[in-house]
Amino acid sequence: MKISKEFRVVFYGLAAVIVLAGVFSAGAFWSYSNRPAVEKIANLTNKNAGKPAEVDFSPFWKAWNAVDEKFVANGDLDTQKRVWGAIEGMMASLDDPYSVFFPPQESKTFQDDIRGDFSGVGMEIGSRKGVLTVIAPLKGTPAYNTGIKPGDKIIKIDDKMSADMAADEAAMLIRGKRGTAVKLTIIREGEDKPLEIKITRDTIQIPVLDTEVKPNGIFVIKLYNFSAKSVNAFRGALREFASSGSDKMILDLRGNPGGYLEAAVDMASWFLPAGKVVAREKFSDGSETLSRSKGYDVFKKMPMVILVDGGSASASEILAGALNEHGVATLVGEKTYGKGSVQELIQITPETSLKLTIARWLTPNGKSISKEGLEPDVKVEFTKEDFEAGKDPQMEKAIEILNGK
Repeated sequence: MKISKEFRVVFYGLAAVIVLAGVFSAGAFWSYSNRPAVEKIANLTNKNAGKPAEVDFSPFWKAWNAVDEKFVANGDLDTQKRVWGAIEGMMASLDDPYSVFFPPQESKTFQDDIRGDFSGVGMEIGSRKGVLTVIAPLKGTPAYNTGIKPGDKIIKIDDKMSADMAADEAAMLIRGKRGTAVKLTIIREGEDKPLEIKITRDTIQIPVLDTEVKPNGIFVIKLYNFSAKSVNAFRGALREFASSGSDKMILDLRGNPGGYLEAAVDMASWFLPAGKVVAREKFSDGSETLSRSKGYDVFKKMPMVILVDGGSASASEILAGALNEHGVATLVGEKTYGKGSVQELIQITPETSLKLTIARWLTPNGKSISKEGLEPDVKVEFTKEDFEAGKDPQMEKAIEILNGK
């Protein structure tokens, strides 16, 4: 997969990422971005006030020169590494867990993640109030097979405490060479004390979807992500649904951390007329860009339930929110994660890149996904006891609803 210099993502900023690509126009921007750096600094403006910003760079240069002159090991200084560190510090000052600078090695790792060429444990993690939290383990991966669960809070990675650690930094520690192990210390709801879980890393093959036919004509699509392959896989699942004789559908988005926006829009288009809003992208100046249905609209007035939980994030929330607000589907399960920010990946140098939050996602009715998440129409918890007993009360409730009981 070729990565363009700049593209926008619905991105979780996590260990194993699935990215939404949409080429960002670079025409007029190119001439500005290639102006001398000194000129750009001199013309920094406060866009809200419409006047030159009062930015004093002298403290930065004073600190830089002090390091050059007085640091005890200044003969071993890596000047370029200091530049990368300065940019990382600037990004940290934004207090946004999804905005991050990728130095050369981290940038390469991110590119590998996009292509799916990586070894690790196979789970999505994010930062919630300074605490690393598991969003979802991916089916069939080491994390999934060792019992990692959505909502697990990671307090230590091997022997390193993770308090206030950025998700991207944690991802670098958790990933590693296939066959090696990482020990995670986690806090899990319902457990009296922290758990230590040792996971052996492996090459991660990200699954796309599974299908199943339940009794009484109920067709289940379990969608694991919104990757580049998911659009065609979903179309194939719909063809399978059409030929199965089924007339009711359950779309299972539990534990689905999201991915490509375009995938969510394409999937929603099978159930919505052309032009219907799937999501709103709201920028800092208040302007909005609307993503609309392509209008395939093949499956009209079909009984449909979407299963969601705390591991449903990003593009999952966009699809579920759109079909729910347009009256197509009933949401069953637990409140979704609430990840509705948009990142743009900007190439800084040929070897480095910047992932920057540029907008927020809203549902068609204007509800902020980031602030609120999605509340299910029918709330059903999935407890530890249910899991251990092999029960799935959320799926059972979805089937009950579709059977009209």
